[in-house]
Amino acid sequence: MTTPLVEMDGDEMTRILWQMIKDELILPFVDLKAEYYDLGLEERDKTEDRVTIEAAEATKKYGVAVKCATITPNTARMSEYNLHQMWKSPNGTIRSILDGTVFRTPITIPSIKPAVKSWQKPITIARHAYGDVYKNVEIRAEQAGVAKLVFEGADGQREEVVIHEFKGPGVIQGQHNTDKSISSFAHSCFKFAIDTKQDVWFSTKDTISKKYDARFREIFDEVFEQYKADFERLGLEYFYTLIDDAVARVIRSEGGFIWACKNYDGDVMSDMVSTAFGSLAMMTSVLVSPDGKYEYEAAHGTVTRHYYKHLKGEETSTNSMATIFAWSGALRKRGELDGLPELINFANQLEDACFDTLNEGVVTKDLVNLMQGVTPRAVNSRDFLLEIRKRLEKRLNA
Repeated sequence: MTTPLVEMDGDEMTRILWQMIKDELILPFVDLKAEYYDLGLEERDKTEDRVTIEAAEATKKYGVAVKCATITPNTARMSEYNLHQMWKSPNGTIRSILDGTVFRTPITIPSIKPAVKSWQKPITIARHAYGDVYKNVEIRAEQAGVAKLVFEGADGQREEVVIHEFKGPGVIQGQHNTDKSISSFAHSCFKFAIDTKQDVWFSTKDTISKKYDARFREIFDEVFEQYKADFERLGLEYFYTLIDDAVARVIRSEGGFIWACKNYDGDVMSDMVSTAFGSLAMMTSVLVSPDGKYEYEAAHGTVTRHYYKHLKGEETSTNSMATIFAWSGALRKRGELDGLPELINFANQLEDACFDTLNEGVVTKDLVNLMQGVTPRAVNSRDFLLEIRKRLEKRLNA
């Protein structure tokens, strides 16, 4: 390696796996250069979340990052970790700073058939990574009253609409987005489609949300004009449809395209797609900014239940595939950007060693009941990585 990548450590069981992966699959083979940031919840609390911002800024500097899964605290976590405040999602903070789009693609193998029989190719979810419910503000109305939406422009313009006249208690939520962020979302989707040679489907609900969702559609149409010639040259298609129609089309499709979704839609649909293809632990996730910065991570959470078992000294069988692929994706991209064919080859061989392991039936417990045509053998978390290492060494020495 010549340029460092940004390494962001995380929480709970994925933090344990993170170190195992480095010890068994990365450090013995790669002269790793990384700028390390501890995004574990205790460190975020200690630094008042400055460490998350610093990690995002480092990603902008170096261009490639790899991130472990992290906790987004709720009330229970506040007490468990004795936090000073309920810190925001680190993923949300990083996405906002990078102005990026999240692309999530299932890791598929022949022995695990999708639940949707027509799916023959992976479906990539492109999730807008800014705004909407993830940047919302909320009020709990304790009594009768009037809720209003007010905009006061810098030039003195004022616009006011009544949201609802409450006759009793209720709740109010305000969401926003920006033309700049939506435009970045569109650019990232179309660039990624050209790079991966996939069609783009985009869906919102502009028949109901005639200004908010309609603005997404308008901007996508405008931005697409810049890529239309490349799409035609490559034989690619872009089309827009309503989110409910998109769901029906996706289920009937054979897959092999990018499904661009607003923030919440993408969050939900990526879980649906990953589960239908096999497991959330078998899904890659990469944040791509419009100016070509990349942050690789697993699509799943911190595997809390397995972490508590680990703390009790009990054996776990945790699927680390998505986290391994975060590392391989980051190393491959670092190699591509820096012109390092050996690093690219290592990333490819690491992924192939993972496939060798799974295709031979050596799996974690979550995959046992999903496999067809092979006799699976469940192993624990560490042994799974050791099995991958054996096959990796065999490939590298071939």
